[in-house]
Amino acid sequence: MRTRIHTTVVGLTAAGLLALTACGTGEDTVTTKPKADTRTAADEKAGATRTADRTAGVGDTLALKGTDGQQLDVTLKKWLPTAKGADEVNVPPDGKRWAAAQFELVNTGSKVYADSPGNGAKAADSDGQRFDAWFGDIAAGPAMASDLSLPKGEKALGWIVFQVPKDSKIVSLQFAMNSGFSDQTGQWSVK
Repeated sequence: MRTRIHTTVVGLTAAGLLALTACGTGEDTVTTKPKADTRTAADEKAGATRTADRTAGVGDTLALKGTDGQQLDVTLKKWLPTAKGADEVNVPPDGKRWAAAQFELVNTGSKVYADSPGNGAKAADSDGQRFDAWFGDIAAGPAMASDLSLPKGEKALGWIVFQVPKDSKIVSLQFAMNSGFSDQTGQWSVK
């Protein structure tokens, strides 16, 4: 008995391949300047800077652009350098810990923002190591939706978890639209 295997090959032209891989249209940039000064008088008393040229931190909003008219105001609402798992099943492996960032996304663009926001989030430590988002439920609250479809004017709030080495000191967080493939990346300091 002979078995025949049929293979179907789908041809892609160079232009078609480029259309599939080219998500951005310009030069890559990293944005660290907050959209507006969101520091309060209490923050000032605690030593926070209210200058226009300061780097974004917890509580700050960055205006980010994606592809095809997509635009978000992204706020780093809260930062947990060590996040506790939601239950005994949700725990990091030995030698690791979870860190988590609560982001609020507001669609300020002209089109629906459809994405998996965690794909475009990264944490960086003081040694220069970068860590992608990780799946884990934490006690602090619900995770950011993994399949988000956000109409114009609406917002989404949720935690994005990072699995990092126990002794790693996370110093910054990044977020980019379009699963990290947009030309513009927002960066917040969490030192």
